Amino acid sequence: MSDDALTTDQLDAVQAVVDRVSAYQESAPESTVETALLEGLEQAQVGLDSHQVRLLAEAIEADDGPADAAVVLGG
Repeated sequence: MSDDALTTDQLDAVQAVVDRVSAYQESAPESTVETALLEGLEQAQVGLDSHQVRLLAEAIEADDGPADAAVVLGG
């Protein structure tokens, strides 16, 4: 495991944030989704880089079913 890999607990926290944002941001612009993700991640005390946040936002906006943080982030 690399130093920047997320722990299981962190990944669970990220998934909870993704699920929450997905539930109420269905038709919001991507920038709003990214902002909501950043706020949720800060509350969960999990740091992701801007690329990772953008990938999660794109997965939420893709409308391909529920976004899976582990799949999106490769964890």
